[in-house]
Parts: sequence; C-alpha cells; structure tokens
Amino acid sequence: MPNILIAEDEPRIASFIEKGLRSQGFTTTTVTDGLHVLDIAQNGIFDLLILDLGLPGKDGFQVLEELRGQGEDLPVIILSARSDIHDKVAGLEGGADDYVTKPFRFEELLARVRLRLRSARPVRDAQEFLLKAGNVVLNLRTRQVKLGDRLIELPAREFTMAEMFCRHPGQVISREQLLDYVWGYDYNPGSNIVDVYIGYLRKKLGSNLIETVRGIGYRLRS
Repeated sequence: MPNILIAEDEPRIASFIEKGLRSQGFTTTTVTDGLHVLDIAQNGIFDLLILDLGLPGKDGFQVLEELRGQGEDLPVIILSARSDIHDKVAGLEGGADDYVTKPFRFEELLARVRLRLRSARPVRDAQEFLLKAGNVVLNLRTRQVKLGDRLIELPAREFTMAEMFCRHPGQVISREQLLDYVWGYDYNPGSNIVDVYIGYLRKKLGSNLIETVRGIGYRLRS
C-alpha cells in the first residue's frame, strides 16, 4: 500500500487530498510546515511527496532544494496556486517530478500520483524502517510496535503519537505539537483529545513510559 506524505498548510485542502487518497487505498501523513517535511521525508517509509510551495518555516522550493541536495530521490509532485511559468520551470528544474496548479480536480492529481508511483523505488534494508527508543521499537513500514518481547498493535493515531515520542526521546513535547503532528489541526486546540490518547498509550506501553511535565506537555523517558 503506497504511503503518501502531504505537505500542505491549508487544513481544508489537506483534508480533501487526504480523504481522496485514502478512499483509493493509499496511506497518508499530513504535515503543515517545511521544517517538519524535512524532518520526516527522509525516513524511507514514504513513496511520494505532495508539496505545497507556500509552507511556513521553509517554503516548498527550499524543502525541495535540501531534499535533492541530500541525495533524497523521493518522487515529488508540487501542488501550488503559483501558476506562473517561471515558478513551474523553477520547480521542475529544482528536482520536482511534476507540477499541478490550484485549483485542481482530484482525478487529475490522482492520475499524476499513480503515474509517478509506477517507477518503483529501490528496495531498502528492513532495518531502515525501525525506530528505536529504549525498549520500544516501532516498525514504520508495518506500523507495529514491539515493547521488549511483546508485539503491540496500535491504531493509526496512537501509532503516530508513539512515533513522535520515539523520534524525540527525553524531549518535552507540548500538547500543541502533538495535536499538529497527529491530527493536523482537525481538532480544536482546546480539546483534551491529546490527554485521552496519552492515556491509551500508557495503558498499552506502560504507565511510567510517558511522563507528564506539568504545564508544558509530555516526555518519553529515555
């Protein structure tokens, strides 16, 4: 099942693309800023990146330049409201595989995605898909969690939250950061949904694994 990374800071558009791709059998992850794209685009689990140019933090051109400069061959489709020919040329010459302008029809974007996925990427070593933090091991390809000798199945959002903690062991992560990473602003920032899911993880991974840092957020004990 192809895994698509969507870099789009407009929630309505991101949700539209995500729902459309999932209805076609794709797995999707949405990020809303350029720095976050660079943080996870190179972990080897994604098959294609849909990249908006107007991202906060680092714009799409900067993201593309750094990805290609680091030798990352992840297929990239730019999806942007910038329809000027100079932007299109800059995007394609900068390493994008395709360029789709907004407004767009989902059927066209889907066709472009399928076209770019036909050229299979090289098979990577299985160890590249493992994310380890202490005695917690996440398999980013199979979406399974191993805690010591136990294999634990986590629903999608719980797994994504566990992934965030395992990428930053010992670091305090705020509720706002977790809300953005796991839900992509689909929920009101005042919601207690983060606390609820922290409770789910503690029940499955151990009550002492995730520490509450009062007034700030949560931390995975290293």
